[in-house]
Amino acid sequence: MVQRNGRETQDGEHEETLTRIGQAVMLHHGGDREEARDRFLALWGELTEDGDPLHRCTLAHYLADTQEDPEAELAWDLRALSAADELAVDAVPPRGPASAARALYPTLHLNLAADYAKLGRRDAARSHLLLSRSALDALTADARGEAVRAAITRLWRQLDEDPSSPGAPGRAS
Repeated sequence: MVQRNGRETQDGEHEETLTRIGQAVMLHHGGDREEARDRFLALWGELTEDGDPLHRCTLAHYLADTQEDPEAELAWDLRALSAADELAVDAVPPRGPASAARALYPTLHLNLAADYAKLGRRDAARSHLLLSRSALDALTADARGEAVRAAITRLWRQLDEDPSSPGAPGRAS
């Protein structure tokens, strides 16, 4: 048994869940959106409401990417943020999974901004872009970090330049 964020889990179960999430992510990135969504949803059904917030955050984050409906995408991204918030509250100062969740905040808020932009909710999009920018110090100075920074800039410019466009080029995976 391993104690993670106030919950007891088998270390093997934790690794198995992350492996299964990774396999579904590979399916999605390989172009099989439906199969990936089906696997993500099956995993979601196995998690309990008080299950590991890192699993719920990761899973909801990727489930959002498989949605065709912008409202459904927003709902999953909000679930991911909620689970990340649980991780951040569970461990102060941030360490382990809480630190990992903190590193997700720029992307989580960027994705919410993109969702709101798609839905034409520009003020909400800007609000989440500001939150994303304020969390940038959690990102490493690598290609992924630079990609998130560039996506924030692109979406911010789009929101400023074209007030009628509800598109969302800033989405990060």
